[in-house]
Amino acid sequence: MLAIVNSSALLGIDGYHVNVEVDLSSGLPSFDIVGLPDSAVKESRERVRTAIKNSGITFPTKRITVNLAPADTKKEGASFDLPIAAGILSCMEIVPCHALADVLLLGELSLDGSVRPVNGILPMVYSAMQEGIAKCIVPFENAEEAALVEGMHVFPVKNLKELVEFLTEKNNITPFLLDKAHLFADTDEENLLDFCHVKGQENVKRALELAAAGGHNVLMIGPPGSGKTMLAKRFPSILPDLTFEESIEITKIYSVAGLLQNRNSLLRKRPFRSPHHTISASALIGGGRIPKPGEVSLAHNGVLFLDELPEFQRTALEVMRQPMEDGKVTIARVNGTLTFPSDFMLIAAMNPCPCGFLGSGDKCRCTQNEISRYQSKISGPLLDRIDLMIEMPAVSYEDLENSTGGETSAEIKKRVVAAHKIQLKRYENEGIFFNAQLNASQIERYCKLGEKERELLKKAFSRMDMSARAYHKILKAARTAADLDSSEDIMVRHIAEVLQYRSLDRKYMM
Repeated sequence: MLAIVNSSALLGIDGYHVNVEVDLSSGLPSFDIVGLPDSAVKESRERVRTAIKNSGITFPTKRITVNLAPADTKKEGASFDLPIAAGILSCMEIVPCHALADVLLLGELSLDGSVRPVNGILPMVYSAMQEGIAKCIVPFENAEEAALVEGMHVFPVKNLKELVEFLTEKNNITPFLLDKAHLFADTDEENLLDFCHVKGQENVKRALELAAAGGHNVLMIGPPGSGKTMLAKRFPSILPDLTFEESIEITKIYSVAGLLQNRNSLLRKRPFRSPHHTISASALIGGGRIPKPGEVSLAHNGVLFLDELPEFQRTALEVMRQPMEDGKVTIARVNGTLTFPSDFMLIAAMNPCPCGFLGSGDKCRCTQNEISRYQSKISGPLLDRIDLMIEMPAVSYEDLENSTGGETSAEIKKRVVAAHKIQLKRYENEGIFFNAQLNASQIERYCKLGEKERELLKKAFSRMDMSARAYHKILKAARTAADLDSSEDIMVRHIAEVLQYRSLDRKYMM
């Protein structure tokens, strides 16, 4: 007898439909799984066999063949346990075939028959919805995540016995209802670090405000203790809130990577990733035999903070160039080519020399060769992809003694959100959200300059020996400065402000 069960698998961060075909026939008892299964899928045989037996059902002593179609695509993970078990029970006529006709099944089985949660539920359920399947049976812990797919009726189960009773209509399971009030509740902003605790560095705070409003990359250069890391960790507190579409996109990535904490359904805060400088290139970009998202994808729609930038491996830094430019990373393997989103803001921090005190009086004892070797770890092409470069002097005693503090994150965020709303309205038909995402044709349309502004930029282009990319980045950052100023046109003052954040690549990186 043959049974066909609807299931799903992952390809990158997207799901695709898989038919689990189960056949019971006469012959020597055996249990074979075909269709390019990996080790975890092959081990389903023992989990399914024992789970069925421990659920009070006699396992059939027949020849069992399971095919995972399409058979030419590699399958991985334990999410096929539940559909395989349901297919066997359908072939045994314990579960009626019609009950499985338009239902998606996903879940891992324990040996006692209980159903365990799996990674990647959101993209798999979403792909099933696109295939026209409107009902799904998932592990109880994955119900909230699956219910994010609008229009999908989610039936959570805790064990195999409960599944059988539901499919045979002996017991009814109420579809899971998503708590919208909880879903869209305010984030815990009181847990975020606040800019008011940072003494001095007002120029740097302004540059970070500009970066937050327009989605620009930032490099901070300064001596140890000047507040580089302190400011970077407070940067998320002034970022615009995520839209629902951005939250869904980030949640898909974290679901595939298995990083959803406590199986919470929706990520509502922009990611802030801060990998150690010993990270490998593949961990930063993504990879593995079957590629998984790396740090640049986990920081999608958020922030990637690289502290002590020159200490990172040169190869790791260089592979970031393409994701920073394109907003996505493509990884090719023998098994196929996968593309992960990686539209992130880079916040980097570094010392000006190995000892860190270059430019701070007579403290620096580094030789010119040591300074050149240290600074040359950051290549010109990578530096060219950074919009704003800020010099941070050491904090003075007077600043530390100042008890009043600066502006709060909430006050800065108000201006950032107002500028972001201007951008959302301007680009509502362009498919972008920040000025930093403008392409060449869009820059010509939205970053028009007057005669005075053009003359200033022409002089700067010649004196600073800019590349075409640097020229475009200045225009995009100037557009953000104008938005923060609620100005329709880019003025001389906006270009002048941005130019001061581009001079450090000539001062230090020679």
